[in-house]
Amino acid sequence: MYSHRIMAAFPPAEDQQVTLANWRQHPFSTWAFRNVRELLPTANIARSPEPVALSFGRRYLEDVSFAGRNGETTNVSVALRTSYTDGIVVMHRGLVVSEWYAHGLAPDTAHLIFSVSKSIAGTLGGILADCGQFDPDAPVTRYIPEMEGSVYGGGCTVRHLLDMSVGIRFDEDYMARDGDVMNYRRSTGWEPPEAGVRPTHLRQYLQTLRPNGTPHGQTFHYVSTNTDVLGWVYERACGMSYAKILSQYLWQPMGAQHDAYITVDSRGAARVAGGICATLRDLARFGEMMRNHGVSNGRQVVPAWWIDDIRRNGNAEAWSRGDLTKVFPNGNYRSKWYTIDRGQTVFAAVGIHGQWIYIDPANETVIARVSSQPLPMDLDLDHMWLRAYQAITARLSANS
Repeated sequence: MYSHRIMAAFPPAEDQQVTLANWRQHPFSTWAFRNVRELLPTANIARSPEPVALSFGRRYLEDVSFAGRNGETTNVSVALRTSYTDGIVVMHRGLVVSEWYAHGLAPDTAHLIFSVSKSIAGTLGGILADCGQFDPDAPVTRYIPEMEGSVYGGGCTVRHLLDMSVGIRFDEDYMARDGDVMNYRRSTGWEPPEAGVRPTHLRQYLQTLRPNGTPHGQTFHYVSTNTDVLGWVYERACGMSYAKILSQYLWQPMGAQHDAYITVDSRGAARVAGGICATLRDLARFGEMMRNHGVSNGRQVVPAWWIDDIRRNGNAEAWSRGDLTKVFPNGNYRSKWYTIDRGQTVFAAVGIHGQWIYIDPANETVIARVSSQPLPMDLDLDHMWLRAYQAITARLSANS
């Protein structure tokens, strides 16, 4: 199932080289997702000078069983080895109880987390709002006047960005070989330039986006560019780069052990929506801080009121009209975080190709997982892992 030949020799043979044209395709992605700095320009997100130490209390979880992707009974051990998983960390009551790595990933290796980056951006927004750096209910054009002629002018607020309720004409089809997503990726430097077409950059591209006729705030419409605009708002509000804002206000205060980094375009604009690379242990630290109502090592890093707002609010009607009801039929979305089921306390950060931070406050469990699964969205596989997270949590809760 997996290729271990990609980039194994140096210099690699022609058919084994990872390039800007193939780096998100399997099997090249198993190397690329943990070596993004070899492929793209990046900005550093500095770690804490006093990282929060993790405590370990090992539990055997690989025999935990659940329904596989085709309805058959499987277990964690089989799922880890057959689902393109690159690593997983499970925390229960503040202890790392299980940790597993594959395909060259290690505890000190950063992995691309795709749209889990959005949840980090949404969390950062609460910190900035709480200290008065910006107003989540302000119009986008208060911070970025250049957006006046785009979909992000004309009454679009920062809250609409946070909740993915911008009435934007954009088709987020990850498999398309032309159109919105490809143009967006080219502007961020994630795709080679189109032959014969003058290259654009991210902020230039964002200003070209137009409305779809739907009022802002009415419908959940998942569009990555909203989060890149949000990062731009933060930069204008704080007067520094996104990477520096994230390090100063979140990554260092929460006690990150390792530097993270984020991809940037030809002008240095960060891919806020999906470009962060971080270690699994730091993702687990981040998830544990969110489980603990924004507290890390006794320090209130994220305001508790912002996390309460994430977990209790969101627009269920907008979600029901939106484009991800097949993923979470009874879900919700607030400040870049998913509520899995409105009747439960679980919330999650999710990225394409199998990236997750699953947080179950009621059962005191956090699961961080990274992957290089071939399809950007594989609902059968994602739902299988959701059942796995629930089964792991149930085992830990029953035996605690």
